[in-house]
Amino acid sequence: MSLQKLHPEQVDETRRQAYSTFAPVLVSFLAKRLARCQGTKELGDVEKSLIRLIEGSEVDEPQAEAMKEFTIELVVSTMKEARDHPDSKSDVEAVGERRAEGRSENPDTLEEQLQSGLEDSFPASDPPAVVSTSISGGSKDLVGTDEVLRRKKEAAQRKQEKADAG
Repeated sequence: MSLQKLHPEQVDETRRQAYSTFAPVLVSFLAKRLARCQGTKELGDVEKSLIRLIEGSEVDEPQAEAMKEFTIELVVSTMKEARDHPDSKSDVEAVGERRAEGRSENPDTLEEQLQSGLEDSFPASDPPAVVSTSISGGSKDLVGTDEVLRRKKEAAQRKQEKADAG
């Protein structure tokens, strides 16, 4: 039945049925498209924004809070489905989060560690080890250059604290 053939009293009910039927399909399609194009981080940001929008909406309906809960449930499940979809783009890994423990941000310290690694490995065919790896089964004791650098850093911090206090 076309829109022109609807009885005027059926228009609003048909509109509600159309929205409730097709809105989830549209949102799901858009979420999958966004995940494929932008990645799952962007999808997470959109999910948070949609939830804030729903929670902050003024709805003049008797079951407004229940409607909001159902809508948020729909958003969360749709975003999860889009995240889990095989076409979703993987986000670029944050390299800063992979920085080795004990590795400095200071370029001078990194240069010092590199020089020390070069000196310690000469002559050898192996490339110099700037950052040592941890051994499974427990934490590694700092030795050599790492220990010297740690002590220098602590001494500088103590000196700064004394200067600030005095």
